[in-house]
Amino acid sequence: MAAAVVPALRCSLLQRWPYRCGPGVRAVPGAGAALRPCSSRVAQDGINQPVIDRIIRVDHAGEYGANRIYAGQMAVLGRSSVGPVIQQMWNQEKNHLKKFNELMVAYRVRPTVLLPFWNVAGFVLGAGSALLGKKGAMACTVAVEESISEHYNNQIRTLIEEDPEKYKELLQVIKQFRDEEQEHHDIGLEHDAEATPAYSVLKTAIQLGCKAAIFLSERI
Repeated sequence: MAAAVVPALRCSLLQRWPYRCGPGVRAVPGAGAALRPCSSRVAQDGINQPVIDRIIRVDHAGEYGANRIYAGQMAVLGRSSVGPVIQQMWNQEKNHLKKFNELMVAYRVRPTVLLPFWNVAGFVLGAGSALLGKKGAMACTVAVEESISEHYNNQIRTLIEEDPEKYKELLQVIKQFRDEEQEHHDIGLEHDAEATPAYSVLKTAIQLGCKAAIFLSERI
């Protein structure tokens, strides 16, 4: 069933983001630095396609999962005092996902077949952590965002080793999103994430899940 979702999703992406970009620079809404828009197709000459496929596929899956986590948290805590904080972080994640949707089209990358699973798993993790209270939700945020920031740093090193000039625009995107994920991590700490009961156990468990999700989404 999961495999059947992929062609439909890819078709949807192609219909939703048929960009034809002219000169100039466009700012990503809600993001920091201005990012140059992606053309609907990126010239493939000299591109290490297997590396780019893995990077964009897993990053799209990660941002998709992050959106579902925040959706789950908002379903439980949306009307609480921490609701606006969660919403602010979620808005940035929506912009991240939008950008990676564009990059998937531009680089001709298929999404992971596991998106239907991440859809459910992300929401359950977000809602489940929020049921532990505000601190539990923030503990989840710290664990996930720390994993994502580390993952983005690994990708930055990979692309620099490949060719920093050739992948300049992609590097700019990943660096900006890495910085924003780190901000979310810091916000979680500021909102008493570490005061969650069994914080270390919860954080370790979530990060093990993140590592498994990254490994699988890069490959299938």
